Amino acid sequence: MTVDPEPPSRTEDDPPAPPAAAPPLSDEELLVVETEEIIDAEREGDRPFAPGTARAALSYSGFRRVYTGWLASNVGSWMQNVVLTQWAYYLTKSPTFVSIVIFAQLGPLLLFSLIGGSLADRFDRRVLMIGASLEQLAFALALAWIGTSPDPSRLGIIACVFAIGMGQALAGPTFSSVLPNLVERRDIPGAVSLTSANMNLSRVIGAAIGPFVFARLGVSWVFAINGLTYLFIVAGIWTVRVPRVVVDPNAPSGWRRVLQGFSVARHDLVVRRVLVTCTVFSFFCLIFIGQMPTLAVDNLGIGETSPTYGWLYATFGFGALLGALSIGTVFAGRELTRLVRVGLIGFSILLAVFALQRSASTAFPVIALLGFFYFLVITGLSTVLQQQVDDRTRGRVMALWIMAFGGTVPIGNLVFGPIVEATSITAVMLVGVVVAVGLVLYFRIDAADADAVEPAVA
Repeated sequence: MTVDPEPPSRTEDDPPAPPAAAPPLSDEELLVVETEEIIDAEREGDRPFAPGTARAALSYSGFRRVYTGWLASNVGSWMQNVVLTQWAYYLTKSPTFVSIVIFAQLGPLLLFSLIGGSLADRFDRRVLMIGASLEQLAFALALAWIGTSPDPSRLGIIACVFAIGMGQALAGPTFSSVLPNLVERRDIPGAVSLTSANMNLSRVIGAAIGPFVFARLGVSWVFAINGLTYLFIVAGIWTVRVPRVVVDPNAPSGWRRVLQGFSVARHDLVVRRVLVTCTVFSFFCLIFIGQMPTLAVDNLGIGETSPTYGWLYATFGFGALLGALSIGTVFAGRELTRLVRVGLIGFSILLAVFALQRSASTAFPVIALLGFFYFLVITGLSTVLQQQVDDRTRGRVMALWIMAFGGTVPIGNLVFGPIVEATSITAVMLVGVVVAVGLVLYFRIDAADADAVEPAVA
């Protein structure tokens, strides 16, 4: 009796075997196949939602866990951010000290984001995220301990705030690099839209809770609560699997590696235009955000301590929340580069109208629409950038994005503050209008410029 030899193993290039030739599967094999199909469906977001939408991004269980943890952590961060400047002024009655605290908070985004991006492209991003979160937790609790003193150390406050800012500078590029690995490429627009919405939703919630806790329980409770919220992002990132970074053996080392994001921007027209647009937009057009108290008092007759001011800022944040969500909902499937230009046009018009407002009642709907177009632009730019960059250099390029978006606004306010005093906030805002119109002409990208740029549906 002869035994037929075992058939050779099939390869991916072989044509599929005829169904009749396929041997029947055992119960165990059927169970394995069904399990693999379930896992694939979970990984690929196999849900009845249109690709590129926010609902499609939320269909990934790993993304939902990280997103929820990050939202809780961001609420704590905004509680601290809002109360921190109040506390600094309460302790010293010195605007200079408040400015130093703000720089300690945001300055690391300019100083250390490049290093954070380089680390994100070289080491385990999951470990980096957890480490940076625990570092921020430790210094938030240290800040809470300092706050228990009747005469807290000013140097200790600045040191803790600076250390927390360093953690943000390291975590920011890493989180931006992890994001595309939690969803399929086709669903990146929805994920980026939700990420931007997260920032604004947490800003609204944190700004409402923080001052209440400060008034009722004391400043230490605000910082302690913020510290504990970092555990939510640690728990979220702990439960997901992030592909290990593939390090290019031919990649430069040392400072050449850290600065490689600039090389990518120099050679890639799309990356360059996104980063230049964001930098110029943040520096010239967003002065009114830092000068909101000046605008409220001088233009709208709203007192700095009036509850109306808080509602005005919350209305702006709510409009920005809707603008961020729009990329992954009502505008899903639209060409992103065109949306950015439309957003810049809408922003320039609304900024001019808001600059000329002299009534608080009419300012509310205007600032809501201004916030909408503001984050329509930011979310659109971020999505174009995420779709364009290669994963091997994503961390370093996203570090430049964080510098452009997060680090430029305080520098712009530092430069234009004396100009506002010498002229008016209205004049500075109208300069921003002109710059925004110029960016509409600058941000022109077509298919010939970048093959990798896609509409919201990949």
